[in-house]
Amino acid sequence: MKKVLFLYTETAPYFLASVERLVKDHAVEAHIVRWPVNQEAPFEVKAVEHITIHERSEFNETSLRRFANNLKPDLVLASGWVDKGYLQVCRDAHRRGTPTVMVSDTAWRGGLKQWAAVAAARFWLPRTFSHAWVTGEAQALYAEYLGFPRDHVRRGFYVADLDRFSPLAAQFKDLKTAHFPHRFLCVARYIPSKGHQYLVEAFAELADTGEAKDWELWCIGTGELHPLAHQHARIKHIGFVQPENVWRFMEQSGVFILPSLYEPWGVVVHEHAAAGFPLVLSDAVGARHRFLHEGRNGHCFVAGNKESLKEAMRKVIATPDAELVAMGLRSAELAAGWGQKDWAGTLMGMIDQGHG
Repeated sequence: MKKVLFLYTETAPYFLASVERLVKDHAVEAHIVRWPVNQEAPFEVKAVEHITIHERSEFNETSLRRFANNLKPDLVLASGWVDKGYLQVCRDAHRRGTPTVMVSDTAWRGGLKQWAAVAAARFWLPRTFSHAWVTGEAQALYAEYLGFPRDHVRRGFYVADLDRFSPLAAQFKDLKTAHFPHRFLCVARYIPSKGHQYLVEAFAELADTGEAKDWELWCIGTGELHPLAHQHARIKHIGFVQPENVWRFMEQSGVFILPSLYEPWGVVVHEHAAAGFPLVLSDAVGARHRFLHEGRNGHCFVAGNKESLKEAMRKVIATPDAELVAMGLRSAELAAGWGQKDWAGTLMGMIDQGHG
């Protein structure tokens, strides 16, 4: 049985679903070291055979290295380069010839900070990581600038739990065909980068002028801005919802909207596309490149621009319900092209490719 060591920051349900598929499909024993649970997203974790979760707080740098060396994993994966203890474990494994994978969702933007990172990377990256596993094309470009050989860069690290979300598209189809819910649904933490403030202002203005017709806006999530959330009769702030219960709100909603000012990827986009939702996304959302075809399954708008957002919502409101159903089914088709099976196969391919 192969062993894989994941050195992680915040674990999320979609990541754990991918690891679960890995251990089931490929007879792998997985060990996950993770940072403390984020209280803004306190996801519950179920026990799964052959997956062991270790808390980062249980280790100092010496004991973490000892644990990893005794485990002798066939691959080590680290989320980014923020934890020095994780980096040292990767260097130890790299010296032994074990594949070591850096995960990144940071897109290449060409700023001074990124060029400085590229310059510094040649001193430490080649002795730390053999592979990069990123989310999309802009992230892959950054990995290549950092010095990873092109054939050692993989895409598609973030993937929705299609086993959970894809069946919802069929489950909702008849209901939404009979009566399409005139509700925008936003699922995101209430933090400045997600753009809640101008979203609720934009929708409130449409509602107050009658342009929203009978549409509503529902928001799921919590965070530092939640107590300050804009209150309006047509806007509902639901709070945090465990993943297994989100479908109840999805069933009552029609169109997914994400107004992020900064969103390197956004797995939540893949999730709602898989569930058959038309999409309204800001141009700061990385996942739009894969899951949004303008006019066919949704609309894009300029991040932070309230008028641009309002125009995208107007387009949705003016669209016949039957066409909105069809747009959602197009989203589901796009989402089905990448799932946990592909993710697990990519990881096993890096083990097979080896260190070199």
